[in-house]
Amino acid sequence: MNRRHLMLGATLPLLPFGRAAAQDNRPDSMHEFTSGGRRVRAEWFPAAAGALSPAASASPALLLLHGADGLAYGGDRYRLAAGIVAGSGYHVGLVHYLDRTGDRRVDYGTLRDNYPLWAEAVRAGVGWLATQPGVAQERLGLVGISLGGALALSTAAADPRIKAVVEYSGPVPDDLPGSGSKLPPSLVLHGEADRIVPASHARRLETLLQASGNPHEVRIYPGEGHVLSAMAQLDAASRVASFLARHL
Repeated sequence: MNRRHLMLGATLPLLPFGRAAAQDNRPDSMHEFTSGGRRVRAEWFPAAAGALSPAASASPALLLLHGADGLAYGGDRYRLAAGIVAGSGYHVGLVHYLDRTGDRRVDYGTLRDNYPLWAEAVRAGVGWLATQPGVAQERLGLVGISLGGALALSTAAADPRIKAVVEYSGPVPDDLPGSGSKLPPSLVLHGEADRIVPASHARRLETLLQASGNPHEVRIYPGEGHVLSAMAQLDAASRVASFLARHL
């Protein structure tokens, strides 16, 4: 992976997710867990009560993984997305995985060295997520954007607790098993005209998923770049809502 493949556009396709109104783009609380002896923060957005099933005592939960811009610079967009998804009935943890290396945004000169450390932080985040009150431990998923998409794939391939992964505009990580056989059901969304992370990454991932026989959906949007336009975002959000409803 290189700098071209890990920059993040300015808009999140999750924003029009489903029909539920956003709760609040401020987290309910700030949590911490440790990874490699370092403290890693996680913002907690609890699921709206009864949004998915009024009778359920526990709700599915997601980790939302930001891109290379981090949360110090583009955090409000991610928080808005997390609030909207939480309003649809999913607990959401927004993980500050760059805390593992003390970065506020990605330093491309050390990206290759730091990527495994960020992946470790995300795996530790899954463990934290599974222990939160009201979380259905058998219904955990990952949503990653750009660099976060690569980390979502790396984590999902290594952790069988992950039952679904949504990957937006991300590169295929170097540590992904060549067969793709360890991935859970996967939704891949990418712009055909993406000049930052070429759509060839989505096609390569599709080939791996087809070979493995794992449930998957790949949507490459003609004419769209790293940032999807409004209509493509609406379609993407609908696909994410349907995908998560089926697999979580």
